[in-house]
Amino acid sequence: MLSAATAAPLRRGAAALSSIVGSRRGVTALIMGPPGGGKGTLSKKIVRDFGFHHISTGDILRAQVRAGSDLGKEAKGFMDSGGLVPDKLIIDMVLAEVKQAAASKVLLDGFPRTAAQAESLGASMKVDMALNLGVPNEEIVKRASGRWIHPASGRTYAYDYNPPKVEGKDDETGEALIQRDDDKPEAVRKRLQGYDDQTKPLLEFYRKQGLLAEFDGSDHPDLVAKDKRSDAIYKSLRPYIEGKLA
Repeated sequence: MLSAATAAPLRRGAAALSSIVGSRRGVTALIMGPPGGGKGTLSKKIVRDFGFHHISTGDILRAQVRAGSDLGKEAKGFMDSGGLVPDKLIIDMVLAEVKQAAASKVLLDGFPRTAAQAESLGASMKVDMALNLGVPNEEIVKRASGRWIHPASGRTYAYDYNPPKVEGKDDETGEALIQRDDDKPEAVRKRLQGYDDQTKPLLEFYRKQGLLAEFDGSDHPDLVAKDKRSDAIYKSLRPYIEGKLA
């Protein structure tokens, strides 16, 4: 961990970053949704169609640590000691990323995860849209449980859209496929329940501010029936964002 003498200038720098970001940033949107709910796919579409700068907090944390930046070194100190990286430090990294990108539209993915984190983020950065993806848990369980891998190569198969040529066998080697413990139905259900419990207060936080918009694809049942919920969600999400930006 950094010393108090070293950390103080960092905090002053973060405050300056917050002022700079707040003075020139245009729109900040959050994308939220359960693990396996399609945030990555939909984020790519939002970036493609609207020019948002996508910020995955997990990615920038790892990048800062690899780069050995001041913020990365401070975060690594917490990680090496087995502790959680403080919310304030994550926010400082987000602000640094926004400043470096000089983007007028920012899409945050992976943070905040709790109402307390949302409150801390709001003290440094204005949020304009909180987009929540509503995907039924059992649909995610079905997707995950249909995913199998070839352990030696990492090749992944999904029985709903890219199944192996021979059931249970890798296409190239013919070796047996396995299912990761994390993809087994009960493990997925447990992970989703934890997400739901943690996220309810977060959604309520943004609902009270009038910022929450929820999309589950139910207004396009034809696409949902074809197992294309992400397409159904985006069919409603896209005009919503267009309206907000207009």
